[in-house]
Amino acid sequence: MKLAIVILNWNGKKLLSKFLPSVTNNSNGASIHLIDNASNDDSVNFVSNNYPSIHIIQNESNAGYARGYNEGLKHINADVFCLLNNDVKVSENWLNKVIKCFEKNVNTVIVQPKILDLKSQELFEYAGAAGGFIDKYGYPYCRGRIFNTIEKDTLQYEGISDIFWASGACLFIRKSVFNELNGFDESFFAHHEEIDLCWRAKNLGYTIKYVSSSPVYHLGGGTLNAQNSRKTFLNFRNSLFNITKNASGNLFSLVGVRLFLDGIAGLNFLVNLNPSHTLAIICAHLSYYQHLPALLKKRKKLIQKPNYFHKKSIIWCYFILRKKFYNSL
Repeated sequence: MKLAIVILNWNGKKLLSKFLPSVTNNSNGASIHLIDNASNDDSVNFVSNNYPSIHIIQNESNAGYARGYNEGLKHINADVFCLLNNDVKVSENWLNKVIKCFEKNVNTVIVQPKILDLKSQELFEYAGAAGGFIDKYGYPYCRGRIFNTIEKDTLQYEGISDIFWASGACLFIRKSVFNELNGFDESFFAHHEEIDLCWRAKNLGYTIKYVSSSPVYHLGGGTLNAQNSRKTFLNFRNSLFNITKNASGNLFSLVGVRLFLDGIAGLNFLVNLNPSHTLAIICAHLSYYQHLPALLKKRKKLIQKPNYFHKKSIIWCYFILRKKFYNSL
């Protein structure tokens, strides 16, 4: 099985200098590629001078995560892509179990390893943890992370198991399926595009797996940290994109409940003196309305299937029932 590790980069020279050694030292048998989104910080020269074995693909502009990968992956020949953030440290022999997972079942098309926090390696990391799930209203959560509650890794999520979505911080996908899905939806720009990709794969009947024996360590927040209102905008807007395209059932009532819940979140930001995030949610909704006609056209072309939701509302479980950990849901 031909595996290509593909790192998307924009002005990440400092991150590359820190994290590339672990990738190059622990990825025997895989080709390594850097897709650069028109960086102006000398990233490309740094990689070409210090890592001549890494194949460099240069995009003409900073097209974000979705389009950046879509454009760059066209130039890479492999059976499986590993989409890896430039702020991830990998472990020894991290690829072996993942490759075996693909080889064991041809219907397994996406795999995520265990993602731990680089700064506190006994903790799961926010972006992916031990594999992602979603509730009826489009709110994502993970084994090991629900909203801002992060679990300690006590080996409670070991083995290989089915998940709903894999984190874009470290996502393995068969090239044939990536092409079948027409890649990432570029209207997302960044955030939640991997959930959309996984949701579309699930709706086609494919399987997504989590493999605990291949841990990676994610720094996180390298592009946009949690305090950035731009991130709030993208998260809320793109989550609405997801349910409009992919969720089954009565879309009108589904989106109506979701908009109401978003409004409560906006009021909470306001009460806690974070008005920029309240404004970000308002702008997210306005942008959603602008994109709605195009989203409905996409919905008509896609398959929607029910019964993916372990819990109807993760908000109810977390905030009302006070269930903070996945195993208590």
